[in-house]
Amino acid sequence: MTDVRPPFPPFDAQTARQKVQAAEDAWNTRDPHRVSLAYTTDSVWRNRDQFLTGRDQIVDFLTAKWQRELDYALRKSLWDFHGNRIAVRFQYECRDSTGRWWRSYGNELWEFDDHGLMRRREASINDVAIDESERRYFGPRPDDERGHDIPLH
Repeated sequence: MTDVRPPFPPFDAQTARQKVQAAEDAWNTRDPHRVSLAYTTDSVWRNRDQFLTGRDQIVDFLTAKWQRELDYALRKSLWDFHGNRIAVRFQYECRDSTGRWWRSYGNELWEFDDHGLMRRREASINDVAIDESERRYFGPRPDDERGHDIPLH
């Protein structure tokens, strides 16, 4: 099978952190097609109030997301893991087309198949308007920040 994405479940602390960092790295590329390859072809998502099924809908969703969320920069951290499931908390910052900056706080629940592809993703997210001077994230996480947790607020 060519559709595999190590590490594979069941996860331990190290492999769960690897999965989380790989997801952060992929999302920070803002490449919907690249990101979609981490999900099963029939992956099911709940993202806020939207429900998606399959890679095509994921690509469409992410394409629209990154057209309106400019200068997007994401940080994820491992919350917990068990078997083939991982819980993550995250923050991202972006600006809208008017130049207004936002920080979004969220939690995700992930479920993986035996090949390391995510078959289910549930995301709850809240947005807070911030001043540009309050920004913390400027692109992908530098190597010297990898493995560090994200601030709570």
